Amino acid sequence: MTTGAPDETAAYDVAIVGFGPSGAVAAGLLGACGIRTFVCDRAQDVYDKPRAIALDHEITRLFQNMGVSEQIKPYLEPFTDSVFYGVDGQVIKRMSTVAEPFPLAHTPSVVFTQPPVERILRAHAASFSSVTIALGLQLLNLSQDETGVTLELKGDKGQPSTVCARYLIGCDGASSTVRTLAGIALEDLGFDEPWLVVDVLVNDPGLSKLPVTSVQYCHPERPATMVIGPGRHRRWEISINLGEDPEQLATPEGTWKLLAPWISPADGELWRQASYRFHALVAEDWRKGNVFIAGDAAHQQPPFLGQGMCQGLRDVSNLCWKLAAVLKGAAPDSLLDSYTPERKGHVTALTTRIKAIGKIIGERDVNKARARDANLLEECGGVVKPVPRQDVQPPLQAGLLSARLHPRRGTIFPQPWLLTASGERRRMDDAIGTGWRVVLAPHASQEMHQAASASNGIAAQLVQLGSPELTEADGLLEKWFSENNAVAAIVRPDHYVYGVCQTTSELTEQLNELDALLETAQN
Repeated sequence: MTTGAPDETAAYDVAIVGFGPSGAVAAGLLGACGIRTFVCDRAQDVYDKPRAIALDHEITRLFQNMGVSEQIKPYLEPFTDSVFYGVDGQVIKRMSTVAEPFPLAHTPSVVFTQPPVERILRAHAASFSSVTIALGLQLLNLSQDETGVTLELKGDKGQPSTVCARYLIGCDGASSTVRTLAGIALEDLGFDEPWLVVDVLVNDPGLSKLPVTSVQYCHPERPATMVIGPGRHRRWEISINLGEDPEQLATPEGTWKLLAPWISPADGELWRQASYRFHALVAEDWRKGNVFIAGDAAHQQPPFLGQGMCQGLRDVSNLCWKLAAVLKGAAPDSLLDSYTPERKGHVTALTTRIKAIGKIIGERDVNKARARDANLLEECGGVVKPVPRQDVQPPLQAGLLSARLHPRRGTIFPQPWLLTASGERRRMDDAIGTGWRVVLAPHASQEMHQAASASNGIAAQLVQLGSPELTEADGLLEKWFSENNAVAAIVRPDHYVYGVCQTTSELTEQLNELDALLETAQN
């Protein structure tokens, strides 16, 4: 690991600009594959205050696959239910989590403390000899041709340097220099509101005044959110009314006035307060030649479901296994064209759903808000039942997916707990590994088993439910196969389902289709 000027004589496979969570995870994923990776950031250290506060089980599964989950675990806590209160103080909606057994073998929604988690992710990236890290560097310009990308950089003391790489990933935030220099425009998805975000470390007297669940205050006069973070950490997101000065509200004096309905300065210590304009933006294209963007550089969404950091880590998880496959000659460069439709489509669909949640919370017209409350209560028959947060996650709709449609195509394949011969419980990915997999139901025929084994184009691991290496503890996968009338699933390295098969001929057809997509690299 370096903390100054990069090695200008090195030939890197991938350069990453931005060493926040998305950049750090990207560097770690590529480093684990032995990809020669350069990553830089203007800052010398992680930001010492929390920005993201929530993660989901897809991300904690990613941490598991990276081998850092035990290090990160002390900084995670389960996300409480989120209770929505209407105009007259009545409960109008409740968001919760799916029931056990959890579909990915992790708590489906968690809150976390960002600075120590981010340091762990950086240290993980730095542990690989193929990863070079240079801090205190600013990107000034970039150029590219058919061989790759050249970065012009400046150190924090003004010293210039140049880095060349075959591919570049811009993980450099909402005001991304990479995005600007690559000429990638943003599309406005129609959300623009001023809010104040406040993080408080609350003491015991203060905690006794606060709700025991997270809350969405759907009040027209001042919509607000309170999130229960780890330990004593509580976050408020408070809308800013017309005519109010965002800068003044972000001062300690202004912030404590807005917190007065809940706590006073005697009840805790301000950790961070900042005014923001919440946006819904998505990049028009996420690839321009050999340049890719990810994280906030590619999209921004309102925070109402805590998906901002999750989205960025999904981006790099999607992109990095494809980059590794291309760089190792296991797939053609055209595989990378699937990145934009997969991630842009997913982000756009999820942001649309987040905006709908935001509309419930942020309705400013009292009469419309009362109608909203009445409609929500009518829809549930007057009994508000918890709705799993996971229900809002859309599937992938385009990209590297089978041409044969199925409701589970493009969704995340479950991860059950498995039982070893000695009775030990292990998560499936730890027991059988990752990469391409063909997973068969217990009743799959020998003919289907042979068909799965016959295709070596993707070097897929073949596993059959009920075999010694895939004996379930809770019946999660068996239920998945039964409910989906499926006998086989082709699962990608990022755990998304490429295709679902009910017959041997369907399995053969989909494996041949997949081999054809990748054959350019193999011939």
